[in-house]
Amino acid sequence: MAQLAALSGKQADEYLNARPKYPTIWYKVLAGRTSNHKVAWDVGTGNGQAAIGVAEYYEKVVATDINESQLQRAMKHPKVTYHHTPSSMSDDDLVTLLGGENSIDIIIAAQALHYFDLKRFYPIVKRVLRKQGGIIAVWVYNDLIITPKVDSIMKRLVDSTLPFRNPTMNLAFDGYRTIEFPFKNIRMGTQGRPKALDIPHKLSLNGFLGFLKSWQPLVKAKEQGEDLLTSCKIDEFKEAWGDDKQVKNVFYKAYMLAGKL
Repeated sequence: MAQLAALSGKQADEYLNARPKYPTIWYKVLAGRTSNHKVAWDVGTGNGQAAIGVAEYYEKVVATDINESQLQRAMKHPKVTYHHTPSSMSDDDLVTLLGGENSIDIIIAAQALHYFDLKRFYPIVKRVLRKQGGIIAVWVYNDLIITPKVDSIMKRLVDSTLPFRNPTMNLAFDGYRTIEFPFKNIRMGTQGRPKALDIPHKLSLNGFLGFLKSWQPLVKAKEQGEDLLTSCKIDEFKEAWGDDKQVKNVFYKAYMLAGKL
């Protein structure tokens, strides 16, 4: 379903440690928009964070991903079942795995939609999502607010990634403003007008550097022979951060789209 290259074990660990936790109120609000609370599908589940969150409001969560490295590190929960769904899996087999047509109350994709083959994904959504009372909700975060000094360095680093970004990455950088989302508006972000949200998080210097080392634009640049996170850049961040043992209150800037059939 997705075109995300598999992370190495070390990169997956860094990603797991640095990824912010989505506010629990999001799941509560989204659950309030569905008529039934039987089955949820978390697509591109990664470490399972969103699957665990939505499990508080649904009887069963089916969590899928093409990335086995991520699934091996997914958080366990009695209501959540994880499935490796390689791109070679047929649409019919995936629909069967999910429980059949018109069976899913809510579909969520956290930090993942921009990697999907949407021409393939959306027809599957329209098959499995409940025609009455079902919703799909997706979100992405694309910026990190720490302190003015750190943010200034980060902006220069972000700008330096531009030559190495592909159209997929730019969908995320654009806050899903330009991504296709052919679903009826439920006033929680719609095509062309995503809902802006903040994700509060606490981050240490080591956690921040771990986030950068596993950040896809920098990984892609390095694959092309350009190490943008140089030792000099790391030193700049360390100096701007101050006390390297200080855990800072930060905000990830997020954007949501949600709709129904």
